[in-house]
Amino acid sequence: MRDHSQLIGRVVHEADDEITIKDTILYALALGLGADPVDQRQLQYVYEDHLKSLPGMAMIVAYPGFWMRDPEYGFTWQKVLHAEESIEIHQPLPVAGRIHGSTVIEDVVDRGADKGCFVYLRKELHAADGTHLATVLSNTLARGDGGFGGGGKPRAALAAPPDRAADATCDLPTLPQAALLYRLCGDMNPLHADPQVARGAGFERPILHGRCTLSMAMRALIETCCEHDADRLRGVQVRFSAPVLPGETLRTEMWRDGAAVQFRTTVVERDVVVLNHGHARIAD
Repeated sequence: MRDHSQLIGRVVHEADDEITIKDTILYALALGLGADPVDQRQLQYVYEDHLKSLPGMAMIVAYPGFWMRDPEYGFTWQKVLHAEESIEIHQPLPVAGRIHGSTVIEDVVDRGADKGCFVYLRKELHAADGTHLATVLSNTLARGDGGFGGGGKPRAALAAPPDRAADATCDLPTLPQAALLYRLCGDMNPLHADPQVARGAGFERPILHGRCTLSMAMRALIETCCEHDADRLRGVQVRFSAPVLPGETLRTEMWRDGAAVQFRTTVVERDVVVLNHGHARIAD
């Protein structure tokens, strides 16, 4: 059995990522933006004339890829699931240009032999001139790799949504081919494309990337709480609670308290919560 706590502090990826206008547009198209060809509020994210970047791009820029599949890390890659994600936007990302990203294993937490381990990553993004653009924290559950007895302690749990009716609700359909589009943004895990791999992991068919599901919820926040201005969404934290099948409809419920918004996302067709304990920060 490998002691995965020995990986703490390991830099798994560091590179200058040259993003293009096409990268920025592809990401937005994977989220279904541009479905209405005359809606200027959508076109600003999918058309190069006055193009704007979405904050979720921070998750895919300088993405380390499916690094857990590399044998040198010793993970049972077929059994890893995205557990939590946190994004802090310090400055809006450019729609094109060179961005430096560095991703480090910040912590590993053993949950027991039959429960796997949490693997916490921190990615920092900087522009070519040194401007700090974003910080992305990711927590992955390696279901088949617990019991080594080392590492740190789990992070504090995010607060649950209020026990009252939501202040706003936004329903957004996912594209049937959303996972195939989104994987071109950097996450080529075959779980999202290969039916055989998906069945081997216990799913009926390929599932949507957790980050794509979160990106859809961020789109709902932008459209509902930010008047379609993506630059106003400055921070997001969320827990992934269930997978989404491409083509399903996502309903995001929002509870707003000034600049702070709590949110939860469910699959309408199955009435299953897929994102929970969500928190967002909105700028004026």
